[in-house]
Amino acid sequence: MSLPPLHGIIVVDFTRVLAGPYCTMVLADMGARVVKIERPGAGDDTRAWGPPFVGRESAYFLSLNRNKESLAIDLKAPAAREIVTALLTKADIVVENFSPGTMEGLGFGYEAVSAAFPKIVYCSISGFGQSGPRRDEPGYDAVMQAEGGLMSITGPENGPPYRLGVAIADITAAMYAVHGITMALLARARSGRGQRVDVGMLDTTVALLTYQAANYFATGEAPVRLGNRHPSIAPYDTFAALDGELVIAVGNDEQWRRFCRVVEADDLAGDERFATNHARVEHYSALRPLLAGALVSRTRAWWLRELKVAAIPCGAVRDIAETLADPQLDARRMIETVEHGTAGAIRLLGVPVKLSDTPGHVRTAPPSLGQHTDHILRIDCGLSPEDIAALRFSAVVA
Repeated sequence: MSLPPLHGIIVVDFTRVLAGPYCTMVLADMGARVVKIERPGAGDDTRAWGPPFVGRESAYFLSLNRNKESLAIDLKAPAAREIVTALLTKADIVVENFSPGTMEGLGFGYEAVSAAFPKIVYCSISGFGQSGPRRDEPGYDAVMQAEGGLMSITGPENGPPYRLGVAIADITAAMYAVHGITMALLARARSGRGQRVDVGMLDTTVALLTYQAANYFATGEAPVRLGNRHPSIAPYDTFAALDGELVIAVGNDEQWRRFCRVVEADDLAGDERFATNHARVEHYSALRPLLAGALVSRTRAWWLRELKVAAIPCGAVRDIAETLADPQLDARRMIETVEHGTAGAIRLLGVPVKLSDTPGHVRTAPPSLGQHTDHILRIDCGLSPEDIAALRFSAVVA
């Protein structure tokens, strides 16, 4: 099997919390060597986020930092500058998610790094990007879900707005950052020069609006919360069966006719109010109670079996435990077990992108704070044991 696609790529990772660490985790999964810069004594903020903890390790931190090395160093100490510069000499990528201007204050802003190391791809993830009137405002996932419009379209009809149950704004920013970094690496292969990848969480959250934004552009009317139903497709909603809930996603008129046969409602298929998707959307307030009355008569398992036989898109509304027990995830290696130095055997989610020839892997457990400090200083920076001891004594490293 060939080496993973980012084998040989070195990332100096100044990120913490979620968006940045998720980005660098994806790069690490695909073979990059990621050196995670952390504060001595504290490390990434998420090391303290809990419960739950696995031993002394935060479950939150463990979810985002596999396949990385940890260097605990005080970036504000003058002696840190030479160490970071030595790492940048070998680096291909820098990723940071401080507030704009912070890296400049530390002496490692984009302009300075690019001038000294023009091949480096330098990715900055922030709340509002590196330009614009709001560039200096901090970015938090809940704020971005609110100000990016997602909460206005999430939640029960005529009810309050809801935040999604995962940090979708952070994770989306991370995925766009990976996308931008890999495109910049491709451009560097042609030009020999790196560039800045500027990712603003508001931008990437708004990019998720897709057809909701298009609907507004087309009508001038802001979309509203519709619960679980779709604004442009029907029936595309959650329904209660006899013993649980399921989602039914009828995507075209042929599926609708098959669906009506399964629920023994051929009269609905012939009703002009429901004959086309356009008509079903227009008359959904009349259609939904008819479908709800039919679906509540049998068990969820019965409906799922019959609907799948009829090739109707459907699925059970499952909790996290049910989802993670799905044998499909085992078959796809989406749950991995690795050995952690203090937490023991821990389970992590796997690599979702499956490359046929150069796949990524979960190779190592998330590092303990400063686990690789001595190795990095010795091998990458050429420091002697005495030099390292002096730096540790002066609290520059840990």
